[in-house]
Amino acid sequence: MAHDSDQHQPELRVYLRVWIWLFVLSVLSYLVDISGLEGYPKWGLITLFMLLKAGLIVAFFMHMAWERLSLIYTVLLPPAVLLFLVALMAMEANYTLLSRLANLAG
Repeated sequence: MAHDSDQHQPELRVYLRVWIWLFVLSVLSYLVDISGLEGYPKWGLITLFMLLKAGLIVAFFMHMAWERLSLIYTVLLPPAVLLFLVALMAMEANYTLLSRLANLAG
Protein backbone atom coordinates (compact mmCIF):
# COMPACT_ATOMS: atom_id res chain seq x y z
CA MET A 1 0.00 0.00 0.00
CA ALA A 2 1.53 3.30 -1.09
CA HIS A 3 1.52 6.31 1.23
CA ASP A 4 1.82 9.94 0.16
CA SER A 5 4.88 11.52 1.69
CA ASP A 6 3.19 14.90 2.29
CA GLN A 7 0.08 13.52 3.98
CA HIS A 8 0.40 11.69 7.28
CA GLN A 9 -1.65 11.16 10.38
CA PRO A 10 -0.58 13.04 13.51
CA GLU A 11 0.49 11.39 16.70
CA LEU A 12 -1.75 11.13 19.73
CA ARG A 13 0.35 13.84 21.39
CA VAL A 14 -0.85 16.39 18.80
CA TYR A 15 -4.49 15.59 19.55
CA LEU A 16 -3.91 15.95 23.28
CA ARG A 17 -2.33 19.37 22.76
CA VAL A 18 -5.30 20.44 20.66
CA TRP A 19 -7.71 19.25 23.35
CA ILE A 20 -5.77 21.26 25.94
CA TRP A 21 -5.87 24.38 23.73
CA LEU A 22 -9.60 23.90 23.20
CA PHE A 23 -10.07 23.65 26.95
CA VAL A 24 -7.97 26.78 27.57
CA LEU A 25 -9.87 28.76 24.93
CA SER A 26 -13.19 27.60 26.42
CA VAL A 27 -12.10 28.70 29.89
CA LEU A 28 -10.99 32.08 28.52
CA SER A 29 -14.33 32.48 26.75
CA TYR A 30 -16.17 31.67 29.99
CA LEU A 31 -14.00 34.12 31.96
CA VAL A 32 -14.77 36.87 29.47
CA ASP A 33 -18.46 36.06 29.82
CA ILE A 34 -18.45 36.40 33.61
CA SER A 35 -15.87 39.22 33.77
CA GLY A 36 -18.34 42.07 33.64
CA LEU A 37 -17.28 43.33 30.23
CA GLU A 38 -20.20 44.63 28.20
CA GLY A 39 -20.88 45.47 24.60
CA TYR A 40 -18.53 45.05 21.67
CA PRO A 41 -15.36 44.12 23.62
CA LYS A 42 -17.15 41.22 25.32
CA TRP A 43 -18.73 39.88 22.14
CA GLY A 44 -15.58 40.53 20.13
CA LEU A 45 -13.46 38.43 22.51
CA ILE A 46 -16.06 35.65 22.70
CA THR A 47 -16.27 35.59 18.91
CA LEU A 48 -12.47 35.54 18.63
CA PHE A 49 -12.20 32.58 20.99
CA MET A 50 -15.03 30.82 19.14
CA LEU A 51 -13.28 31.29 15.79
CA LEU A 52 -9.97 30.06 17.22
CA LYS A 53 -11.66 26.94 18.57
CA ALA A 54 -13.41 26.35 15.25
CA GLY A 55 -10.08 26.76 13.45
CA LEU A 56 -8.42 24.19 15.69
CA ILE A 57 -11.26 21.74 15.17
CA VAL A 58 -11.20 22.16 11.40
CA ALA A 59 -7.42 21.98 11.19
CA PHE A 60 -6.82 18.94 13.35
CA PHE A 61 -9.99 16.93 13.85
CA MET A 62 -11.19 17.39 10.28
CA HIS A 63 -7.59 16.84 9.08
CA MET A 64 -7.42 20.05 7.06
CA ALA A 65 -3.88 20.74 8.29
CA TRP A 66 -2.66 17.79 6.21
CA GLU A 67 -4.54 18.60 3.02
CA ARG A 68 -3.30 20.39 -0.07
CA LEU A 69 -3.44 24.17 -0.01
CA SER A 70 -5.90 24.30 -2.90
CA LEU A 71 -8.40 22.16 -0.97
CA ILE A 72 -7.97 24.33 2.11
CA TYR A 73 -8.72 27.44 0.06
CA THR A 74 -11.71 25.72 -1.54
CA VAL A 75 -13.20 24.95 1.87
CA LEU A 76 -12.26 28.07 3.82
CA LEU A 77 -12.38 30.89 1.28
CA PRO A 78 -16.17 30.92 0.60
CA PRO A 79 -17.13 31.26 4.31
CA ALA A 80 -14.49 33.99 4.72
CA VAL A 81 -15.95 35.92 1.78
CA LEU A 82 -19.46 35.47 3.20
CA LEU A 83 -18.33 36.79 6.60
CA PHE A 84 -16.80 39.80 4.87
CA LEU A 85 -20.03 40.47 2.98
CA VAL A 86 -22.09 40.09 6.17
CA ALA A 87 -19.81 42.62 7.88
CA LEU A 88 -20.33 45.02 4.97
CA MET A 89 -24.09 44.56 5.19
CA ALA A 90 -24.03 45.13 8.95
CA MET A 91 -22.10 48.38 8.50
CA GLU A 92 -24.52 49.49 5.78
CA ALA A 93 -27.53 48.62 7.95
CA ASN A 94 -26.13 50.65 10.82
CA TYR A 95 -25.53 53.62 8.49
CA THR A 96 -29.02 53.32 7.04
CA LEU A 97 -30.59 53.17 10.50
CA LEU A 98 -28.64 56.20 11.68
CA SER A 99 -29.56 58.21 8.58
CA ARG A 100 -33.25 57.30 8.98
CA LEU A 101 -33.19 58.30 12.65
CA ALA A 102 -31.48 61.59 11.72
CA ASN A 103 -34.19 62.32 9.16
CA LEU A 104 -36.93 61.57 11.69
CA ALA A 105 -35.38 63.89 14.26
CA GLY A 106 -34.73 66.68 11.76
